[in-house]
Amino acid sequence: MFQPLAATNRSRATDTSEAMNATAPAGTTYAAPAPTTPDGTAGTFPPFGDGADAVGTRHPGVAGAAGLRWLDFDPGSTRRTSMQPSARLTLALAAALATAPLSAQAPPRAGPDRATSGAHLGDLSWPEAEVRLREAPMVIVPFGAGAKEHGPHLPMSTDRIMLEYLMQVAVDSLPVVVAPPVLHGWFPAFREFPGTEIPDAELFRRTLEEVARSLVRHGARRIVFLNTGITYSTGLPIAVAAREIHQRDGVPTLVVSWGDLETDEVAALAEQRLGGHADELETSVVLALRPDLVHMERAPTDYGPARGEPGPGYRPGGFSRIPGHPEHSTTGILGDATLATAEKGRRVIEIMTGEWVRALRAFATEPLGGKR
Repeated sequence: MFQPLAATNRSRATDTSEAMNATAPAGTTYAAPAPTTPDGTAGTFPPFGDGADAVGTRHPGVAGAAGLRWLDFDPGSTRRTSMQPSARLTLALAAALATAPLSAQAPPRAGPDRATSGAHLGDLSWPEAEVRLREAPMVIVPFGAGAKEHGPHLPMSTDRIMLEYLMQVAVDSLPVVVAPPVLHGWFPAFREFPGTEIPDAELFRRTLEEVARSLVRHGARRIVFLNTGITYSTGLPIAVAAREIHQRDGVPTLVVSWGDLETDEVAALAEQRLGGHADELETSVVLALRPDLVHMERAPTDYGPARGEPGPGYRPGGFSRIPGHPEHSTTGILGDATLATAEKGRRVIEIMTGEWVRALRAFATEPLGGKR
């Protein structure tokens, strides 16, 4: 059984880890079990180079690696360091330092093996970064909304919460480098609600493209854009940025959006008749990761106004706060959030995390040397 994510000790002092550690017994770490193959044996990660279908939008696309195993996350240090206040420190300041978060007091731990573990770029010194960027099979440029509406019951940081979880999974699983996340982007569908948006799609595209290109200049061999938005929204300008970098710089690029990680198995977990935003499944994910930020007593059921018959093609949609508008919404959600459970969320995360690591392992086989 997949263990509660809220009880998983992690080594990074992120908002997510604080929620996970809140309910964990001292010294305890929980991790998901290895998935099993059809014959009942535990699956394992193969070395880079084995072939199977890849996940995400690759420019251009090739096959990738199959087979997964879950990696245990090391619990963070629980030792407090003694701190001698100087004569200039007041007793109040000394007390504040003594009770500071463990992440601020724990002594540095030995660096991970570069051959097996990844790193957050921001945690490295510049000499370390210079080596890592050149050696890593890929560098990840994460994007997720830091503040975007997710109904009256979910935090506006919902996209960021899942983004940070997937970032840490990548670092714990593979020798990648993960750049600091971009938290502001192009969200035309949610423009009438509070949040931080870059309303110019071209400016957003250029921002991500230049961030990625700065990493390429310092040796990044492959670039992965991780997008916890959807393919046909924030994913559109990100895909253009990926194409431009591949074409102009000759560097393999990959875009992995939220929808790329959702499988038929994820869809089968839903009981709602229709969903799409801050719905049953997205609410379930936040219940699993940050239950302290979810207000289920406010969770609505809202299937939106009447729509035309479904058919082929892409139809842009959105949420309007103007009464009488054909896309008018008083909640900002699409679906039935009342059906959400933490157990569903854990299962969704398990599936999507497996797809995420599979995508990375597949992309690590992408040939290099295409600079023009």
